[in-house]
Amino acid sequence: MVAYGFKKFFSPQIESGHKRQTVRGNRDRHARPGERVQLYEGLRTQYCRKIIADPVCTHVVPIEIVVSDLINELIASIVIDGVHLHRVEVEAFARRDGFAPELLGNSYPAKLYGRTARETMGRFWIANHPGVSKFTGVLIRWQPEAPTP
Repeated sequence: MVAYGFKKFFSPQIESGHKRQTVRGNRDRHARPGERVQLYEGLRTQYCRKIIADPVCTHVVPIEIVVSDLINELIASIVIDGVHLHRVEVEAFARRDGFAPELLGNSYPAKLYGRTARETMGRFWIANHPGVSKFTGVLIRWQPEAPTP
């Protein structure tokens, strides 16, 4: 089983089921479709906590994100499994990935808020990946476990 760590401001969206995906860099072993994943806040810290019961991974596909401070939205393009997202789809993707400004709460750094989810995601990427204009990794999606009747 693979574990993924998340920043505190994403936890409420994971708990509510709004955020059901994560973008990660390439590494030796990611979750595979059909496997359960563990989602933690503060992984590898003394404040580590499991966010939700282990959901099932549904998709793992390649993703490429290009960031540019030459445009207001900062996210220049997103390509998922070889498919370029349209401008409207990029905004929807950023919202699904947890960057809707109205859902981030008080623990999200104020300087990273943008007018749109796309801009907020761009600010986050630039702050957390300085000097990296092109990111290549994987998009991992999951489905929460169905409640037992």
